[in-house]
Amino acid sequence: MNLEELRSLDFNDPGGWPLPIKAVAIVVLCVAVLGGGYWFDTRSQLEHLDNAQKEETSLKSAYEAKMSKAVNLDAYKAQMQEMKRSFGAMLRQLPGKTEIADLLVDISQAGISNGLEFELFKPETEVPAEFYAELPIKIRVTGTYHEFGKFVSDVAALPRIVTLHNINITPVKTQGGKDELVMDATAKTYRYLEEGETK
Repeated sequence: MNLEELRSLDFNDPGGWPLPIKAVAIVVLCVAVLGGGYWFDTRSQLEHLDNAQKEETSLKSAYEAKMSKAVNLDAYKAQMQEMKRSFGAMLRQLPGKTEIADLLVDISQAGISNGLEFELFKPETEVPAEFYAELPIKIRVTGTYHEFGKFVSDVAALPRIVTLHNINITPVKTQGGKDELVMDATAKTYRYLEEGETK
């Protein structure tokens, strides 16, 4: 087949074309139909399928996370109840506004009963936090190492929460020539804020 035969093809009568040209035309037509079908229909379906597969993966992950929570729901509820009970017990360890004076007496009595001599016992301004107020107390006591240990132990054994901070112990000579120690510290106690007091 030469170029002249290709020019003489009658496009109105494709049935009269030679067999090799018919085969090429059919292949070109099939490729065009398939390409058009892919471009106008299948491509968007494949994009939709890809998006659906990604969504399926994220939904499966969300389902598994929710399922694990649902399976452990009873355990979470029990844990929440236990946390509420322990929180209530801790709140009961915080003194009320009227109990602060008694607690200050208890702290000073713990020092005196262990043989410590108070040089400073100064409650500072109360510092409010979210649901409690912190009351710092500057203390300076003189005594021996073992007396300090007993004092700290007695403070820790108080029924209310009291913590000791910024402890600084230095040796000092007394007038009688006896070696003693001076402890500067900040004792902090905490008070539950009542409803009208919270921010």
